[in-house]
Amino acid sequence: MNILTMKNIEKSFGDLQVIKNVSLSVDNGEVVSIIGPSGSGKSTLLRCATFLETIDSGLIKYEDKIAVQNDENGVARYVPQKELKNIKRVFGLVFQQFNLFPHFSVIKNVTDAPISVQKRNKDEVKEEAMGILKKMGLEDKADAYPYQLSGGQQQRVAIARALAMNPDILFFDEPTSALDPELTGEVLKVIRQLADEKMTMVVVTHEMPFARAVSDRVIFIDGGVIVEEGDPEIVLGNPTKERTKQFLKNYQR
Repeated sequence: MNILTMKNIEKSFGDLQVIKNVSLSVDNGEVVSIIGPSGSGKSTLLRCATFLETIDSGLIKYEDKIAVQNDENGVARYVPQKELKNIKRVFGLVFQQFNLFPHFSVIKNVTDAPISVQKRNKDEVKEEAMGILKKMGLEDKADAYPYQLSGGQQQRVAIARALAMNPDILFFDEPTSALDPELTGEVLKVIRQLADEKMTMVVVTHEMPFARAVSDRVIFIDGGVIVEEGDPEIVLGNPTKERTKQFLKNYQR
């Protein structure tokens, strides 16, 4: 079943069209990596999917719930705020800059939203959160504060925080771009573990070997359009489009 459906998405900032008639869908349990040069529109597409940016036209649907679709004039109209709030519970989002609350301990960063937003039982949430932290290799950091952690640990807390909301799909926006190479590995290992557990994920990434190893499908975006998509072995190992070949050749570093 499709967890996410995006059809004919258009997005401009002033006169600059950043997303041009892009359509994609993500199935339950699928890991999709989105790659492309800087300024290609990949992060904007992710921000549109998670309602951090509003689209100009197109359709976005989570499972069977339509979040936005065109009116009779071809302009995107979002459902009322209350409905949108319910739809937002379907997904979690992990940013490149962690976005942890600096004045909250690790455990409070992870448990705050399930308790205050989802109104779930405090003890139950805390127990679940400790289980997630253990999985992230952070059970001994529950009472630490973000400033006491390395970048890699902070990013793993951010992933734990997203997982604590029990999302059906997780989005990652370049989750390792703020980390040095040594710390990148520990975050990618966690995402790989989630992929093994069949967590549905969309990962905007510049880590090609990682994308090749964990993805069911890779999408290459350039100039706001999908240039090529398919099996990672083909898109990354033997691409059919000249633009993809050129991008990957420039990427060997």
